[in-house]
Amino acid sequence: MAYIKSRKHAATRRSNCSAAVALAFIALPGAAYAQQTDDKAVKKAGTLPQITVQSTAAENYKADTVASPKFTQPLVDTPQTISVIKKELLQQQAATTLEEALSNTPGITFQLGEGGNTSTGDTIFMRGFDTAGSIYIDGVRDLGAISRDTFNLEQIEVVKGPSGSDNGRGTSSGYINMVSKAPQLYDITAGSVVVGTDNRQRATVDLNRKLDLGVPGSAFRLNFLAQDYDVPGRDVVNSKRIGIAPSIAFGLGTATRTTLSYLHMEQDNIPDGGVPTFGMPGYFYGTSRLRGPAVNPSNYYGLSGDRNDINTDMVTAKIEHDIAPGTTIRNTTRIGRSKQDLVVTGMGTVAEPSAGSSPSSYTMSRGRRGRIQTNDIATNQTNLTTEFATGSIKHTLSAGVEFIYERQKIQVATRPDGLPAANLYAPNSNVAAGMPQQLGAYTDGNTFTTALYAFDTLKLSDRWMLNAGIRWEKFKTKTDSKSHPRGSTALNTDPDRQLSDTLLSWKLGAVFKPASNGSIYAGWSTSFQPPGGANFELSTNSNNQASSNLDPQEGSNIEIGTKWDLFDNRVSATAAIYRSQNKKELISDGATPPSYSQLGKRRVDGVELGLVGMITPNLNITTGLAYMDSKIVRGTPANEGGVIVFSPKLTFTSWLTYKLPNGVTIGGGARYVDTAARSSNVTQAPTNLWTMPDYWVGNAMASYDVNKNFSLQLNINNVFNKKYISRINSGGSRYQPGAERNALLTANLKF
Repeated sequence: MAYIKSRKHAATRRSNCSAAVALAFIALPGAAYAQQTDDKAVKKAGTLPQITVQSTAAENYKADTVASPKFTQPLVDTPQTISVIKKELLQQQAATTLEEALSNTPGITFQLGEGGNTSTGDTIFMRGFDTAGSIYIDGVRDLGAISRDTFNLEQIEVVKGPSGSDNGRGTSSGYINMVSKAPQLYDITAGSVVVGTDNRQRATVDLNRKLDLGVPGSAFRLNFLAQDYDVPGRDVVNSKRIGIAPSIAFGLGTATRTTLSYLHMEQDNIPDGGVPTFGMPGYFYGTSRLRGPAVNPSNYYGLSGDRNDINTDMVTAKIEHDIAPGTTIRNTTRIGRSKQDLVVTGMGTVAEPSAGSSPSSYTMSRGRRGRIQTNDIATNQTNLTTEFATGSIKHTLSAGVEFIYERQKIQVATRPDGLPAANLYAPNSNVAAGMPQQLGAYTDGNTFTTALYAFDTLKLSDRWMLNAGIRWEKFKTKTDSKSHPRGSTALNTDPDRQLSDTLLSWKLGAVFKPASNGSIYAGWSTSFQPPGGANFELSTNSNNQASSNLDPQEGSNIEIGTKWDLFDNRVSATAAIYRSQNKKELISDGATPPSYSQLGKRRVDGVELGLVGMITPNLNITTGLAYMDSKIVRGTPANEGGVIVFSPKLTFTSWLTYKLPNGVTIGGGARYVDTAARSSNVTQAPTNLWTMPDYWVGNAMASYDVNKNFSLQLNINNVFNKKYISRINSGGSRYQPGAERNALLTANLKF
């Protein structure tokens, strides 16, 4: 197979993935031919082949329900803002990552990292609060600083508002649940091959077969991914992935159903430490003599040998049994591990030049960090849903028990000294430089949780419903670690830390239905984030929010809204106003020496609007608008009254497609993100880049159905080649540029 050698990477580095892409491309026509051969054999035997009729509603962006049995009612009758991003939308947008998928939901931003650290995964901020620790796969928490792929996803559910009663510990923002593809009782032979600008290749395969194993309702499904992507507009940065997700089911369509699934994912990436903000509009120089233009956003400031290697394995067993009509018991068991080996180079400060120096001679320091992070989970969850009546009141009850063991171990590498400085405008990555060394330092934390929960929807009449949920959980967190004193390679054994506590979270909602296709609702929910709840790293320092002597942070959300199913229930229109707040945050009084107390409080008042669905059989739309007014109600003297970082006031998303005659579909959308602050300090003079400027990005697509089995799709992203900041660090000294204008051509096969 001929290929074009990249100027960014050695050919040997992409050979394995390129071969996998080629094999997948070759395999698809073979699978299609096998399917046609099977059909011919059936015809020759004198019988007709099985015909599966699928409604065109499958192409609708609108979802009526979510996957979790903890939600007992359709979305239109659920008193909470929930957005569902279906796989059909992801395919039309050629969206391959969770970050790209979440661009369809307003109110979400991403962070680059704190200080000299660089975040490499889905560092999500939603409704003003960090949501990176509240990402789930099929209702089970998925930890790890990794970027998640969409190849094995049926849909993505974005649940906004505190998640304590749903899932336990968490912040006030909500959570994201990714729903995996599962075996079905009909045959699927589908796949896509993607080629694009900036040396991008990707192939996916989705095979489903109904099996004749002597067990009714048996089926097997296999999803496969191979990818080798550079990043549009960035030198060197690369994402290489191989994924496989087999699953088998028994008893589909019967009273007892069993599904066994496995996910294996390998990532071999070159990470992006960012680009200096120096010289950008709004950059603050202070008293420095430094002056100069902004750097080229394509510049790579890392060093040869930087890596972000990830291996993920996940085994899941799910059993469902219908005890009686309206009553089902479910049990889910999962064991999973994710391991990340990261070495990444970030930029430091620009050296103060001598008088009269040319900007072309400016240099900046570089810092190299490394870690090996391992996340483990083992869980068993049992759920019972049932319907019953007490007098004239009808109940839909969902209750269960969960046992969850989670562990995170981070092996911290020592940083090399004497790294070569980089020329600010012409950095060189191919210079001799030391690598971070693993000398035994680590932090190892785990949490074991036992939880009981119950949700009940009480149907008082045809027009009134009440919804209530409660979750009690008892947890025990342990942390042990070894560390190097500053400037030394000696190893100290730190004191072990542990914390045991119970949490009681709840939510209440009232729903009024003025018509069968609409609702007006009010809801109130809570959540708690105990010390070490995000990463199991308890601290012995009284000035650290993770101190085991502190109380859990408390989150709450009050929301009033309305939901309507329009156009014969093909379109969902939603509107909500809310107040989310987080309190019992640890703050300093600013004195010398300072004292600390849990009086901190942040608040977000907001409005969110959404419209999703099929306006006509040819016209699909999804659009959303979010307005957030964030404020630090009680904080340090430096930030009290300031805004919450990474929280733009206004965000807007949209995507629309229209089917023309002769198999042609055209579409596109626009996304707007308002100015966002990277610091909440209201007294300190600005440093570096104080805010992320607002921006618009436009995307477009066109597809052509060559025949019923084959289509071609062209996506052009960032049509107007807008230069913008997609992520910024908290110090405002470096950022990750948004992808420049790029194109993807996709060949889709389906039989």
